[in-house]
Amino acid sequence: MRYHPEMIQPFRDELTRIGFREMKTEKDVDDGVALKGTNFIVINSVCGCAAGKARPGIGMALQQAKAKPDHLTTVFAGGDVEATARLREHLGSIPPSSPSMALFKDGKLVHFVPRFQIESRDANQISNHLVEVFEEFCGNPVESR
Repeated sequence: MRYHPEMIQPFRDELTRIGFREMKTEKDVDDGVALKGTNFIVINSVCGCAAGKARPGIGMALQQAKAKPDHLTTVFAGGDVEATARLREHLGSIPPSSPSMALFKDGKLVHFVPRFQIESRDANQISNHLVEVFEEFCGNPVESR
């Protein structure tokens, strides 16, 4: 299913406003996954758990974390159909899930948050979880960059 671009633009903007770069093509995804350092990739969605839990939790985590990913990128399920499919190829045997979040380090998947873990948490819990993940895998306090 492909959503009308005007309908999903506000949902895209919630992430790009806080520093995410959109990956709209298969090449964008391949290049994004291959980036050196850490790349936090969000599979964005129109659903209520993306709006009320995932995106707010992501924003809070990025404000609160002492260590942050080197790169912030996103694809939109139902908007960037080919790019989303390519990202799912990079996720291997993990079943399709949107919204969801993946952290890659030097091209390797090191952490994944599927939809069911978003649905069962509120924005604060998601934020706290992401802060812990960033601290574990990103390891570079913002002050030292």
